[in-house]
Amino acid sequence: MDSIGARLREERERLGLTQTELGEKAGVTKNTQRLYESDQRSPKADYLVAVEHVGVDTRYVLMGTHEEGQGEKEPRDLPEPANEDLSPVAMYDIEAAAGDGRSLEREEVESTMYFPTEQLAAQGLDPAQVVGVKVRGDSMDGTLADGDWVLVDRSSRDPHPEGVFLLLVHGERRIKRVQRVAGGAWLLISDNPRYEKELIKPQDMKDVEILGRCEIRIGKVL
Repeated sequence: MDSIGARLREERERLGLTQTELGEKAGVTKNTQRLYESDQRSPKADYLVAVEHVGVDTRYVLMGTHEEGQGEKEPRDLPEPANEDLSPVAMYDIEAAAGDGRSLEREEVESTMYFPTEQLAAQGLDPAQVVGVKVRGDSMDGTLADGDWVLVDRSSRDPHPEGVFLLLVHGERRIKRVQRVAGGAWLLISDNPRYEKELIKPQDMKDVEILGRCEIRIGKVL
């Protein structure tokens, strides 16, 4: 199979799904699925994430080679895509990650996704500084849902932040909205109003580390 569309069709047929069925699972129409398989349109990143969860081997679809194992890879060791217009992004499950101050690069990569380099650049993102993390729990409902993926810019570690960040708090990775308050303290806010805000006093800042800013959500269309 010498094209992305042909390999996508091959994977769909391997799973025993029709174009309509796979399209529904990925949140696209049968016509869009047909356009992807006929190489008349390139699959988008959120589509690829969705079909990977269904069982499609997206590495094979994009690169023409199958994954030989689930070994741990650091971002600099990620395989280069056959298409130079795509950039590899390591995807991590932050619940599975061990915490305790370890960098994400030492965790097991759950999967590798490939995103259009030009689109990442248009968002002001350097692909070498981007990782994906899976959202766990409902504390950020309204912004991020359980099971969503979010692309995190690791170069954005502003010591005076405002926005949604991946944080290391007391050795535990969390995604929270950060708001600065008087006196140099931070409020860690869960967008789900059922959760209380957490005040981080200046003297406790040593227990908090910014791992990166959450930039792009990839989730199921509800």
